[in-house]
Amino acid sequence: GLFSIGAEGQIFIGATAATFVGYAVKGLPPYIHMPLAFLAGAAAGALWGFVPGWLKAKTGGSEVINTIMVNWITFRFTEWLLTGPMQRPGSGGVPLSPFIEKSAEIPQFFDKPIRFHLGFFIALAVAFLVYYFLFKTTWGYNLRTVGANPNAARYAGMNIVTSTIVAMSLSGALAGMAGANEILAL
Repeated sequence: GLFSIGAEGQIFIGATAATFVGYAVKGLPPYIHMPLAFLAGAAAGALWGFVPGWLKAKTGGSEVINTIMVNWITFRFTEWLLTGPMQRPGSGGVPLSPFIEKSAEIPQFFDKPIRFHLGFFIALAVAFLVYYFLFKTTWGYNLRTVGANPNAARYAGMNIVTSTIVAMSLSGALAGMAGANEILAL
């Protein structure tokens, strides 16, 4: 029952967080570094989804307007990061990040220009987990019920505020993972 227009900003912030972990964290093996970068992207996206979710749940503010505003904040924030603290040394003012460590990159199955990589199977696994969460767990049932009919859900004793915040945060986490997938699959 929510309309989140914030996925684009959540993808940007997830990609930015994954980039930071990808280049700033050094010396980790790939089986730790890549998932850590993915988790950073998911956490950043979840945080970016939490803000408009909290505003919707606590103040009744329009999630559409709030997510659009957060998108623009994200665009300017990432622009500032890439022309400031996260700028590649010697890039001549061009907004480029430092190179991501090889240990954070998603493994490719073929040589370039074919971009088929492990991210495809990660996306399938996440899609299955989302299905399982929504249709096989109590929390998923609560989210679907609140989305379908908030009044009936409130009457049944479900927490509308928590469900709204969780739905927006999970949506942001998924978008953040999509951004991490795009950045880490060079």
